[in-house]
Amino acid sequence: MSASISARGVGVRFQFDRQQRVLTPALARLRRTGRTVWALRGVDLAVEPGEGLALVGPSGSGKTTLLRLLGGILPADAGALEVRGRVGALLATDAGLMGVLTGRENAELLGVLAGLGVGEARAAVGRVQDLSGLGEAFDLPVSSYSQGMRARLGFATAVQREIDLLLLDEVHEALDHEFRAVVAERAETIRARGGIVVAAGHDHATLEALCDRALRLGDGAIGADGAFGDVVDDYVPRRS
Repeated sequence: MSASISARGVGVRFQFDRQQRVLTPALARLRRTGRTVWALRGVDLAVEPGEGLALVGPSGSGKTTLLRLLGGILPADAGALEVRGRVGALLATDAGLMGVLTGRENAELLGVLAGLGVGEARAAVGRVQDLSGLGEAFDLPVSSYSQGMRARLGFATAVQREIDLLLLDEVHEALDHEFRAVVAERAETIRARGGIVVAAGHDHATLEALCDRALRLGDGAIGADGAFGDVVDDYVPRRS
């Protein structure tokens, strides 16, 4: 199945109480809100099969919110969004990992939570171990892992099943150069069979290895959309 993303006038808002705490929709109905902030507003976007899209922009510009929206973690509060394809996401180095469990146990658990049967999840554990390159540490508690090791495990579990849409949020920047090459290779494979890669971060060299297109965000709105080099050079001119 080929992947695709279509967004028309999409917006996401966060509501805060008077202590500046984020309110869930359910709590917002019960408590008085202090203010409403639109993290994304008026986003029009189309991403076709085989594309790699980098999200660039300053912290707080809406990159993480857009990724969470595409991953189904956040709902759209305005506009229309359609995401087609099976999603695999690594949006935080600790996402879904339980420190008291070993890498092996986490891989099996996350496989089941991703929709695999117990037998399928167990069968996939060996592939996760090989791809992560954690060696003997795979059978140690995740609480003993460095951030880079957690990112390795998180990525390997995210792609243990065939996916059409890979979402990465800065966590790939915690990876060493050896494993970044593994991520780039897997991203290329996903795109080659009609999938999509969307990655956000501030390491533009790493993003360029994954994506050929860039979207610059600012204050929750799209500021530029085009070829990676053109958008990034306009955002942060390269030194000659």
